Amino acid sequence: MYLFKNYSSSELIETANDGTKFYPGDKLFEYQEHLQNKLLTGFDFDATMLRIAAMNLLLHGIDNPQIHNQDTLSSKFPDKYPDFSENYFDIILANPPFKGSLDFEDVNPQLIGKVKTKKTELLFLINFLRMLKIGGKAAIIVPEGVLFGSSKAHLAVRKLLIEENQLEAVISLPAGVFKPYAGVSTAIILFTKGGRTENVWYFDVENDGYTLDDKRLLIQSNDLPEVYQKWVDKDIEVDNDKLKKNFFVSVTDIRNNLYDLSITRYREIIHKEIVYDQPQVILNKLKSIEEEIKVNILTIEKDLFI
Repeated sequence: MYLFKNYSSSELIETANDGTKFYPGDKLFEYQEHLQNKLLTGFDFDATMLRIAAMNLLLHGIDNPQIHNQDTLSSKFPDKYPDFSENYFDIILANPPFKGSLDFEDVNPQLIGKVKTKKTELLFLINFLRMLKIGGKAAIIVPEGVLFGSSKAHLAVRKLLIEENQLEAVISLPAGVFKPYAGVSTAIILFTKGGRTENVWYFDVENDGYTLDDKRLLIQSNDLPEVYQKWVDKDIEVDNDKLKKNFFVSVTDIRNNLYDLSITRYREIIHKEIVYDQPQVILNKLKSIEEEIKVNILTIEKDLFI
């Protein structure tokens, strides 16, 4: 829909009686070969996910989707798909598995050479950096532990993102957005391969439009549209109030905090002081309530046995 909306001649856009607009996408016609064969590429080793992805693209007009049955962490990936495995993609969007079985002997040694770890969420980040072109961008969902984990591998990956690439944003998501499949807190990290990090933009999402329990029922509160708008309008000179949902953090502050990227490390919260009654006052109130209960019981007894 985004492509059709932005690549349609205004005079050809039609509006239905209910206000719905129909975009012909006429300006895309000359790019059909690219759209059908090269625009989108996907990898997964789960056959069901591959079928769902292929069907989804077919329903959206992509007749020849490049969906491949492949574990991209495997040492076989560079051999089977040498072009895709390094310096190829302009954009990577991914929600890699947070945990699961991993055949450490089969992991691409070029990934372990960067960071020696068995944690798939860290290996995937290294792999995505490898697969991107210089200047390529990625938006990746990661478990919150990636942002503050204290192991050498965690620290090395965060340092790599900060010092050798441009980490642009950390969007914190509430626990529950992936229920009933997983209840772990997550975040979306946005980064560009190469360059350098000077400031990182943060946003604290509190609601995503659904309840945060296993039922995931639709609700009114939804911060996601605001995330997009705040991202478009972000301003380093304006977004410096860490009491708000969105703000910038300087790379100096991140270095001083041992590359901790969790939003709780930087967001400021004002705690309101709550004043309670003195214990004797509370006790007197309880005694008064007790006396009132006794009087009510006596009244009921009289009414029952008249």
